[in-house]
Amino acid sequence: MIGATMNKRMEEATRLTRAGKLHEAMALLQGAIPESSGEEEPVKPYQGGKIFEGTCEVVDEDGSVSKSRPTSRASSSAYGHGRKPRAGAFTAGRFSNHAGSRDYKLYIPSGHKGQALPLVVMLHGCTQNPDDFAAGTNMNQLAETQQFCVLYPAQPVSANNSKCWNWFKAEDQQREGGEPSILAGMARQVIDTHGLDASRVYVAGLSAGAAMATTLAMTYPDLFAAVGVHSGLPHGVAKSLPDALGAMQGGTGPLGNSGKKTGVEWASEVPVIIFHGDRDTTVHPNNADRVAAQYGASRPAGGASKPTVEKGKAANGHAYTRTTHHDAAGKPCLEQWKVHGAGHAWSGGSVKGSYTDPKGPDATQEMLRFFMQHQQPS
Repeated sequence: MIGATMNKRMEEATRLTRAGKLHEAMALLQGAIPESSGEEEPVKPYQGGKIFEGTCEVVDEDGSVSKSRPTSRASSSAYGHGRKPRAGAFTAGRFSNHAGSRDYKLYIPSGHKGQALPLVVMLHGCTQNPDDFAAGTNMNQLAETQQFCVLYPAQPVSANNSKCWNWFKAEDQQREGGEPSILAGMARQVIDTHGLDASRVYVAGLSAGAAMATTLAMTYPDLFAAVGVHSGLPHGVAKSLPDALGAMQGGTGPLGNSGKKTGVEWASEVPVIIFHGDRDTTVHPNNADRVAAQYGASRPAGGASKPTVEKGKAANGHAYTRTTHHDAAGKPCLEQWKVHGAGHAWSGGSVKGSYTDPKGPDATQEMLRFFMQHQQPS
């Protein structure tokens, strides 16, 4: 992972961006990004960091700071259309289409006997990989007990030096093009290969992965029945790296601070659950409100009751505020969790992975609860 020097450069790049010196910030970042050696670097646990990450820490369950490294990539071999992984296995594969190729990991619970299970697509954050993200979110353990499959696409350093999903590039923000096309195509191939339930497909992500998850919900509302956005940003608020830095620090973009819909591309009727720490210094917490505004822009006025607001506290952990909007049938369609005192980390995650905060409410459990209330109309 990128070390303290890179972290200092990121802070300086942010300062330059705020001062309007975008060319200087770009030059600093381009000079700071190391060349790839072709090998994946291990990711350190953290509590705070950058989307183009620097050093990071994670708070243990007892409140101490862990410096241990997360799990490295597990050894496995890819399989093609003619071979399927055994149930209960976490197996590697690769998908290719006209837009490019990506590796992935797929978890199929041991209880799968050919029945049409739901699929959850999990998009890791920068510097992470599928094994690390699976370990930190505990999503595979939940898949085993609740019976669904989990797909973890992997972003290579050849596509982004920090293994970030390219949510801030215009070519990766459109249907049937760029990374959205690859990810949607990958999900469809897995559904077809394993006979999964195409009406119950969900996508979630952290940080850059969350930003790409909301782009997928915007561009493929016919595929994804619900989306989980953890510490992410709205779709389309950046078209370049300087735009991305500005949006991350709380700047405006095509959506602006008003949250008003500027066109059909900025709204989606896909149900959304949002998590964000209110002490996130990497992706400004107001981005959670802007994500909610994008999804809320498509809701019919006067068609549902006022949102409900609940305040609570995780056991021995962070307090939170949950705001829930319901549709006309009374089903939650937009749920926003503000985790008080939390930074840039997966809420309620495990210290076995990076970018986790075990003291938060369990985002994995809550996202699954929300997801399973929704499916595509038949």
